[in-house]
Amino acid sequence: MKCENCTKKECSKKQKNDDTQSTSVDPLSSNDGFEEKDEFHTLANAKTLLSDCLACDNCMTSEEGARVFQQNQKELFRILNLNKKCDTSKHKVLVVSICPQSLPYFAAKFNLSVNDAAKRLCGFLKSLGVHYVFDTTIAADFSILESQREFVQRYQRRNQEEHALPMFASACPGWIRYAERVLTNLVTSHICTAKSPQQIMGSLVKGYFARQQNLSPDKIFHVIVAPCYDKKLEALREEFYTALYNSQEVDCVLTSGEIVQIMEQKNVSMKDVTEVAVDSLFDEIKEGDVVRHDGKRSDGYLEHIFKHAAKELFGVDVKEITYKALKNKDFQEVTLEKDGETVLRFAAAYGFRNIQNMVLKLKKGKFLYHFVEVLACPGGCLNGKGQAQTEDGKPDKALLNQMEEVYAAIPVRLPETNMHVQKMYQDWLEGMDSKKVQETLHTKYSAANQTASNLDIKW
Repeated sequence: MKCENCTKKECSKKQKNDDTQSTSVDPLSSNDGFEEKDEFHTLANAKTLLSDCLACDNCMTSEEGARVFQQNQKELFRILNLNKKCDTSKHKVLVVSICPQSLPYFAAKFNLSVNDAAKRLCGFLKSLGVHYVFDTTIAADFSILESQREFVQRYQRRNQEEHALPMFASACPGWIRYAERVLTNLVTSHICTAKSPQQIMGSLVKGYFARQQNLSPDKIFHVIVAPCYDKKLEALREEFYTALYNSQEVDCVLTSGEIVQIMEQKNVSMKDVTEVAVDSLFDEIKEGDVVRHDGKRSDGYLEHIFKHAAKELFGVDVKEITYKALKNKDFQEVTLEKDGETVLRFAAAYGFRNIQNMVLKLKKGKFLYHFVEVLACPGGCLNGKGQAQTEDGKPDKALLNQMEEVYAAIPVRLPETNMHVQKMYQDWLEGMDSKKVQETLHTKYSAANQTASNLDIKW
């Protein structure tokens, strides 16, 4: 058998998740140098199943595999313990950034409001020894704004450049890995170059925040709390590494579920934790109430780009977006009509069955969409495999329903209205059209060497 996300006709991981012979890897095997027994040593047996993400050995080198599985709770506690030692030269400023799709999980699981969940999660992390806790929504602001601008530019060049359209969203690392390793040049030139919110947050923490605190980037250890395991692999990409400081933009990714495991190991309940306001990147300001972007289960790239493009390209002010479900609820389209003509056609494709169908249409030249928000997880980011899973590895549907209700109730803030973002474009990034914007907020996706074609997989 093979896992549901496998992109190979014959998977080398033929055993089930619960077969202990080969489906799990000891995340500490590459960290043998850290043997000290301390108050956190009980987490040493935490494991990541290979089927939890796309990062099976079919799309990873052995070195990547070792580094992915090293990203676990013990790595966090290794830094916490270093900070307790007398040699201050090895101390790190420990920063944790939390994805907005993780907060509904904590809120629903512990029966809290999303604002209380954010503050209690912050309080718990700081009780461990974390120095700063940030919300990655500001990074998503940058990512969405850059994606909006890029789509309008691509649309305007569509008659001059063969690969200008369609444009595919770039926020999902599982989708990006699949596109680069399996779909190759058919797709990679169509992927938006804006970095994902995770990696823009890495630039903000290791760039902007480090400069504000007069710190070298290598003196900061940056942890992301995310809903899925594929984020671990994304953090290792070469273009997100700075050789000058021997520093990754994101040093470690922990899933929401892995944070809960820490709480369970320490016998702590969120309801018993003291509330602490989430930090802001800007001086001594604290974050206010939790906000989100448009989009029921993700950061809402489709909604924001659609509304922006309608206004910029056709002068149409779209207030509400109407989705039309096609083959299933995870493949939906949105269109804009003007003077009896369909001038914009967007789609949301979640899950690999829908992605496969989408790519087959592209290959056959029957692709009608200008933009597609592509997410590897069926149901979107809230359904990431790093949270809301039952003991047998299946989605906890009851909890997911609660999470969707929590997420939908969070107030929406448009990226354009974030004054901190507008100020940072001028003060930090030297203007919206600067070279620094391209270097800091954008990246490139390229096809990896892949000999096998997998477009004919039967799902």
